[in-house]
Amino acid sequence: MLPPEVRSIIEEMRAEQIRGASYLAKRGAEAYVKLAQLLSGEELRKALKEIRREIIGVNPTMASLYNLVRFVPITGDASLVRARAEEFIRLAEEAKREIGNIGSELIDDGEVIITHSFSSTVLEIFKAAKGKGKRFRVILTESAPDYEGLALAEELESLGIPFEIITDAQIGLFARKATLAIVGADNVTKDAVINKAGTYLLALTCHEQGVPFYVAAETFKLHPEARAEEVELLERPLVRGGRLVRNVLFDVTPWKYIRGIVTELGILVQPKDV
Repeated sequence: MLPPEVRSIIEEMRAEQIRGASYLAKRGAEAYVKLAQLLSGEELRKALKEIRREIIGVNPTMASLYNLVRFVPITGDASLVRARAEEFIRLAEEAKREIGNIGSELIDDGEVIITHSFSSTVLEIFKAAKGKGKRFRVILTESAPDYEGLALAEELESLGIPFEIITDAQIGLFARKATLAIVGADNVTKDAVINKAGTYLLALTCHEQGVPFYVAAETFKLHPEARAEEVELLERPLVRGGRLVRNVLFDVTPWKYIRGIVTELGILVQPKDV
């Protein structure tokens, strides 16, 4: 049985609907830190086996959670568990900053960038480009049904980055006005990128319109084993007007539609780098 302090973090992770894989991985690492503060020895070892299952169960689609639990060993040594969890957090923050620096070099003055959903990694790219004095604007989808795009709009507004919000149904209409597309990722497999549902439609439209389509993802979002067909795509019940609506949270974008994946180690291209 996990301590209540740790259980509350995991329940918070389950309830989160706006922030994605990077945030959940960080909160998961913080749950490990808390666990190491409360338990040691055989109690800790047993709890570590349980927390592995719980963290992956928060969202089995996300490779970041899978890689987090592989990063922290099952041991009775509380100091080792805490050190590994804190190292994960540190490396994740460093990765995001480096992706911001690398990704910002894709943005030229006058760029019109289209994105989908809320990715803290993509936001870091926008921040870095703004910091370098680059002038650009963003087209962002509202990203129904959780409307992550509206949360991104608030961030862009605070940074002074011009943007316009479109409904998801207008992706085909507005992608032709973009010069660049950048989205985040929840899982990068050997053959595809898995991200917020609607990403695949944006990639197809960009391919048709000749708009370069990039993905921004820390390397801990690369799944070391799975192919896309092996990844469980989480579905959340949704009711509209008294009717049950299918709501699979993620879709699959094949590598062939992706110009490159911006990571902290550089830009990966298909297929040899993954």
